[in-house]
This record gives sequence, structure tokens and C-alpha cells, in this order.
Amino acid sequence: MTMRLAGIDFTCNPSWRKPVTLALGALEGEFLGVIALEAFATLDRFDAWLATPGPWLGAFDFPFGLPRPFVESNGLGATCAEVIATVHARCPTRMSWRALIDAWGNTQPEGARLLHRRTDAASEVTSTSPLQTRYVPVGLMYYEGVARLVRANVSMPELHGGDAGRVALEGYPRRLAHALIGRRSYKNHDLPDRAVAREAIVSALEAGRAGAALCLDAALRRSLIADASGDRLDAVLCLAQAARASRRVGYGLPRDVDAVEGWIIGE
Repeated sequence: MTMRLAGIDFTCNPSWRKPVTLALGALEGEFLGVIALEAFATLDRFDAWLATPGPWLGAFDFPFGLPRPFVESNGLGATCAEVIATVHARCPTRMSWRALIDAWGNTQPEGARLLHRRTDAASEVTSTSPLQTRYVPVGLMYYEGVARLVRANVSMPELHGGDAGRVALEGYPRRLAHALIGRRSYKNHDLPDRAVAREAIVSALEAGRAGAALCLDAALRRSLIADASGDRLDAVLCLAQAARASRRVGYGLPRDVDAVEGWIIGE
């Protein structure tokens, strides 16, 4: 059976205006076909998709772990599943989770409140701290996303054993975008130069610069370029990351993945 691939642009508070965006695809030789783009306006819809029988492999755009010093300082646990279970037991709401992070941060020296994981700085593009709960609320995405992966019994290699037919990896579309077009901005605005950057990313993916030549129909191509939020394109970038990881030994993860921090798959 052919393994289905998925790229997920996640939000902790989805709506029809900003849904969880899912790109579905499959590898055929050196070509990565995009089968569909789906939008989930509720987390319940996302939960239902996670239960979809495998085999599938997905790259998810949210952190799977937390910085080890924060975990140890707060006694959250020694594994991914233990940490997220403790977080939810102590913090039954997103705002109580924010309050815990803020209270801990207020005890730390200036500049050491929003810690990064080792993987966050393992590329030229440093990802946002998983303790950031404002502006880009990555910490809230961790709170909602990881709990759902564990509850759905999805396998998270090196972090959590689950259904071997449903595999989740942590992706980061900005890293792949940077590898394709450098530091040019490509989302969150309808400026003409950002549309040009989105088209450059799509063209690079079609040319196979992410490892497999992206194949999509004209209407979908136009929608990726027209979407000023960049969410649809980010889902496709995650899909390309999943495709590349599917062809690497151990999904390309290093041997020394920290069991509470996790690892972002390479671009």
C-alpha cells in the first residue's frame, strides 16, 4: 500500500478565516503529487483526521517538545507524553499554561525567559521558542497540538511510540522556504513582492529543489500564490518536508534526539 503524505499548517484556535490547513500528497518516483488541500475550522475536525487509518506520514508545523531546562525546572517529566500530560494536569486551559510560563520566566535573568531548544537553532533559520505564547503563539500550538497527537496514539519517532502506520514529524516550512529563496518574506501580507516570493517557492518546488518535483494543477498553483496568509503554501512546504523525510533512514533524525525537546526535520 502506498504511504500517503501530509503537510499540516497548524493553528491552536482555528476558524473559517484561519483554519488548520492540510496538504495531502503521494510520491511516485521523483514526483510529489498534491492530491488535495483541506481546511479544518475546528480542532475537532483536526482530531477526526488524525484518526484516519494509515499508512501515512505527516510533517506538522508546531513544536513537539519544550526546552529541557524549563522541563526540568518545573518537574514536568522525562518523556514527551509525560510532559504534555503534566502540562495539561497542571494547566487545564491555554491561559493557565501561559500563566505558568510567565511565572517561571519572571524568575529568570533578562534574555533567558524564552528559551530555545537545540533543534530551534540547528539551521540558519532559528525557530520561535516553544515558550512564546504571544504574537506567534507557538507555546499554545504545542499545548493543543502535542496533546492531540498523543491522545490519537500517533507515532512520534524518538519521542512517543504509537500506531506505526500513522507517523508524525515536526516540520518547519520557513526553513525549507529559506533554502529555496533565502530570507525573502513570502506571507502575512498581500504586497506584490510577497506574491512574487510565493511564486518563486512554488517554481522551485516544481523544479525538484526539495528532492522531488512537485506536481499540482493550475488552479491549486494559483491558489498557493494568491493566498496572502501563506498558510496553504506552508502546508505544501510541510508536505515536501514529509516527502523528503520519508526517503531518509530514520526520517533523517539525528541519533541523539532529546526525549523532551524533539527535533525539526531538515529542509
